[in-house]
Amino acid sequence: MGKKNRKLFWLPAIAPLVSVILATLVVFLTKADQHGVKIVKHIKGGLNPSSVHQLQFNGPHVGEVAKIGLIVAIIALTEAIAVGRSFAAIKGYHLDGNKEMVAMGFMNIIGSFTSCYVATGSFSRTAVNFSSGCETAVSNVVMAIMVFISLELFTKLLYYTPVAILASIILSALPGLIDLNEAYNIWKVDKLDFLACIGAFLGVLFATVEIGLLVAVTISFTKIILVSIRPGTETLGKLPRSDMFGDVNQYPMAVKTPGVLIMHLKSALLCFANANFVREKIMKWVIEEEKDNKLGNSEKTIQTVILDISNLMDIDTSGIASLEELHKNLDSNAIKLAIANPRWQVIHKLKLANFVPKIRGRVFLSIGEAMASFSV
Repeated sequence: MGKKNRKLFWLPAIAPLVSVILATLVVFLTKADQHGVKIVKHIKGGLNPSSVHQLQFNGPHVGEVAKIGLIVAIIALTEAIAVGRSFAAIKGYHLDGNKEMVAMGFMNIIGSFTSCYVATGSFSRTAVNFSSGCETAVSNVVMAIMVFISLELFTKLLYYTPVAILASIILSALPGLIDLNEAYNIWKVDKLDFLACIGAFLGVLFATVEIGLLVAVTISFTKIILVSIRPGTETLGKLPRSDMFGDVNQYPMAVKTPGVLIMHLKSALLCFANANFVREKIMKWVIEEEKDNKLGNSEKTIQTVILDISNLMDIDTSGIASLEELHKNLDSNAIKLAIANPRWQVIHKLKLANFVPKIRGRVFLSIGEAMASFSV
């Protein structure tokens, strides 16, 4: 009713409170707690006394507590940021993770002086706020004041509040957070992203928020590792009536230069994880290209391999070793290796490793410059 009629905007806002009051009255009047209905029962009223004098920074358990505290902090921050970004995407505002971390840390430090429960970004309270139409942080101030008043004055009235009505308030806020169309779009764009989405959803649904986050993060890291270990490579050809070079599979009109194989490395990092795979992939392309030339009775076999590393942001010693081995394999077959479009970080490391002199300085600013050099 509140969504259909703007004049009744206050109705969804007070619905949780009215539900709690009515459910508590029903349980109290019917004695439903004596027939299996679980209730909140006794809540200790008032504010927590100061516990500053109980803080201890020495003893046999300080180290263990520090480890547990660090793990709790990481999980709490991850959960808060994940929940916050989900609602930020829905409402269209920006969430600063650094400010969230400072706010949570400050609240937990102050709260520890009075033995407070660990403060974090609660999914349930955020969902209820969202469904109630809250727009600003003032809602948290109002909530804090109401919790304070309730602890001071109304704890006895909450004795007969059924646990089911508290759960229903949270569950009623969830359907609006499920976007099936967006899930379908994720499936169309990237299957592994969809798997992470479903993993997070099922983990939260059947276990806890922490388990859901762990599943999603694990799948996402697995995807990153797979992409890093098996980076893509492309064979480039010159586009007609231009000085540009494109993937021959993407641009069928791209023309290959006889005797020259131009390879483009799509990975941003050439390291121990993918160096051997890249080297073997390039050698495989060279062998296949030479076979195609022989079958086509081409006069020229491959004489030069130009490796375009414009995407390569960094390289380690394993990556350099793989390039050296690639150079040796090509050189043994009388094939020259040239490097095109190197980043300054990459070429700096190649110079320090004395790789540039080994390929006789065949390092060029562009593929076109390399092609011009070999055609002279």
